[in-house]
Amino acid sequence: MDSLQLDDFTDLIERPDGGVRRDAEARRERLAVPSGALGRLDELGEWLAAAQGAVPVRPVEHPKLVLFAGDHGIASLGVSRRPEGGAAGLVRAVLEGESPAAVLARRLDVPVRVVDLALDCDPDAFPAEVTRHRVRRGSGRIDIEDALTAEEAEAAFRAGMAVADEEADSGTDLVVLGDVSVGGTTAAAVLVAALCGTDASVVTGRGGEAIDDLAWMRKCAAVRDALRRARPVLGDQLQLLATVGGADLTAMTGFLLQCAVRKLPVILDGVVASACALVGQRVAFRAPDWWLAGHDSGEPGQAKALDRMALEPLLDQGVRVGEGAGALLALPLVRSAAALAAELPERPETEKAEEPEGSEGSEGSEGSEGSEGSEGSEGSEGSEESV
Repeated sequence: MDSLQLDDFTDLIERPDGGVRRDAEARRERLAVPSGALGRLDELGEWLAAAQGAVPVRPVEHPKLVLFAGDHGIASLGVSRRPEGGAAGLVRAVLEGESPAAVLARRLDVPVRVVDLALDCDPDAFPAEVTRHRVRRGSGRIDIEDALTAEEAEAAFRAGMAVADEEADSGTDLVVLGDVSVGGTTAAAVLVAALCGTDASVVTGRGGEAIDDLAWMRKCAAVRDALRRARPVLGDQLQLLATVGGADLTAMTGFLLQCAVRKLPVILDGVVASACALVGQRVAFRAPDWWLAGHDSGEPGQAKALDRMALEPLLDQGVRVGEGAGALLALPLVRSAAALAAELPERPETEKAEEPEGSEGSEGSEGSEGSEGSEGSEGSEGSEESV
């Protein structure tokens, strides 16, 4: 098997089609609803058209919630309200349809896929389709040891890429990405702090089930100690993930990058998905153009990561439960943007003909070819990042 070359992603990942985006913007200008009246929904529709390479934009008909699961050894320090090794119980609740994400997915008619990379339980506890990509049982305690060996990190990264290919090949047209982990937000905070050059306290949050002040101080100390171990390997993203990430976070990073290669758009959930996206951006700078930030989870590490990638959350409902629930809430918004962009009627031809005389207004629309001043389209590609 060829060794993994992350540098290849820089060449393999292209931006969403800028020409298609300009066509979508031009079509929007012809709609009967006044420009700007739909707010950010216009931007979303144009982003989706560029990602699909289609005008008018196609409806999102086959979304999938994909959850990467794993336990983290750092949870043994009491950095979470959930028990060490407790991710298996969370996965069981998802599979049995009893978690918030499972309820929302059912109501939105979105299939759910759980991928076990490092749950701390017997592999026979779950169906083979959940465990077939498992790399190890739990990830190492990152304040004192590596989360993974180099071989395990490569296997996890390749597993994430394989899952992305499976989804793209099966017809999934948009992914909602989340995690099911215990200790995952601590590993995510370390990655964000390392890549943004910030102190542990700036990126350390209180998790889905908010921890008290004492547990938060333990979590800060764990992030600080792991950060010391992360800094020497910042130049090698796979080694960084092996040192302070974990099997689930490593797989999520591979998944995100391969989704960008396959032109499969992704809605990111909380701090864990955002931290993996930040690693992905370091690998391939165009990759974030394929991702949306679903919501603001309130985690400071997520805010830092999204700011670095120029991604603005679609929603802010204070949802901290994780498992993709917050990002699922953003899915109807994306679907609505697609429907509006595709189905709203254009203004009648007579109205277009009655537009300002002395079509200087419209030669001021050569100022619209100065919409090659929509080379403010690179302004538009810049805006692809900020959607």
